[in-house]
Amino acid sequence: MSFKIYHVMLDLFSDGELVNNLLPQDGVVHYYGKIVSHTKATYYLAALLNGIEWRNDEAAVFGKLIVTKRKVAWYGDSAFSYTYSNITKHALPWTEVLLELKHLAQEKTGDTYNSCLLNLYHTGEEGMAWHSDAEKDLKQNGSIASFSFGAERKFSFKHKQTKEVRSVSLEHGSLLEMKSTTQTHWLHRLPPTKLVQKPRVNLTFRTIVNGSENSR
Repeated sequence: MSFKIYHVMLDLFSDGELVNNLLPQDGVVHYYGKIVSHTKATYYLAALLNGIEWRNDEAAVFGKLIVTKRKVAWYGDSAFSYTYSNITKHALPWTEVLLELKHLAQEKTGDTYNSCLLNLYHTGEEGMAWHSDAEKDLKQNGSIASFSFGAERKFSFKHKQTKEVRSVSLEHGSLLEMKSTTQTHWLHRLPPTKLVQKPRVNLTFRTIVNGSENSR
């Protein structure tokens, strides 16, 4: 199957910035493009690579524990518990850099977030299979703001019924937002590629509504 890259155009008006929907139906995905300078994005990349408590991701599949090369971290307002792939994680306290990026995401999207799941892909050979972010702890039809720092990678969406695919190149210092019924009707993935040898850090700011909050 061939994939087309759809470049999202920005329409600027006096009352703010309007971004076209990347999806043709059943969901809303806004790609804001690069919203910080190359210098600032490179600063954030270095700060995240060195200042985050990275751990190899784990998944329980058919009773077996799978450990990935990709690394992850989970931060939030409180010590939320968050379960995906049958593994429960507990949020760490925000760092100054993460709070700065959270505020930037909120300013751009007009939404609010109380947690962030981070992914570290060391090279293009590390990716993410088709899935949707529809865990019960997440705010239903809520906004997920996704920052990308480092290597430019293709990000794809596939409609669960029609199988239509839409893709976009996520640039260094860019922001993408998924909201409305996107997770209900669309899958998304980060396809692996041997052409990329540099790391990429992805931050997905989201809202937990059912996670347990434990005292620190």
